[in-house]
Amino acid sequence: MTIRFGELIAVNDVSLEVSGARVTALIGPNGAGKTTLFNGISGVYNPDEGQILFNGENIKGKRPSHIHNIGISRTYQIINLFADMPVIDNVITGMHDDLKSNFFDSMFHTRRHRREEKECYEKAHDLLKFVNLEHRAHEAAGSLPYGEQRRLEIVRALASNPKLLLLDEPAAGMNSREKANLDETLREIIERWNLSILLVEHDMDLVMGVSEYIYVLSFGKKLAEGKPSEIQTNPDVIEAYLGGDD
Repeated sequence: MTIRFGELIAVNDVSLEVSGARVTALIGPNGAGKTTLFNGISGVYNPDEGQILFNGENIKGKRPSHIHNIGISRTYQIINLFADMPVIDNVITGMHDDLKSNFFDSMFHTRRHRREEKECYEKAHDLLKFVNLEHRAHEAAGSLPYGEQRRLEIVRALASNPKLLLLDEPAAGMNSREKANLDETLREIIERWNLSILLVEHDMDLVMGVSEYIYVLSFGKKLAEGKPSEIQTNPDVIEAYLGGDD
């Protein structure tokens, strides 16, 4: 994949593969192109070159709604919740593409609408319970502490039953206890939903602990890839990102 902004090449001929029920991490310094690559996968940007293959379909240039509908969901580097909306309703917004009810059903409160509404609230409560936020269900999302808002974003992304979950710095703003809980949560997501996770994260303890495979970007190019143990001992990575000597 290549993404350009004028003369700037933000993502430069980067190839990667995400498969299986596991966490694959994408790391690199600020400005390396990680979030831009996420935006290319999720349809926010249309890559200038390359293909994005998902279950055999080239989704390059497809609308974000189409990409979401076929099973790719994401969180954002900057929290993107409906701050004034109750927590539980934020979760339900992640299910809207799966609903069969139409405007007529909603207006006249038909049996189908009532059934789907009940199912949505039950599913949302289950998801909130999964991340210990059920007691916050009817509070405004914007009133939650930052770490809890991050967890809410994750379960909203899970509400659409994705096959691939893109997590953009989910540990940002979390304290050490919350980060430890996030490590456990990601493992439980893999086990419960049997999906693939592509993780962008700066917390190296979390990345090395939860990931099975890692790609490293630097200045828009792929610098290295491998298992965590290989990345930790890669001299190019140490120099570029993990704290090599000047």
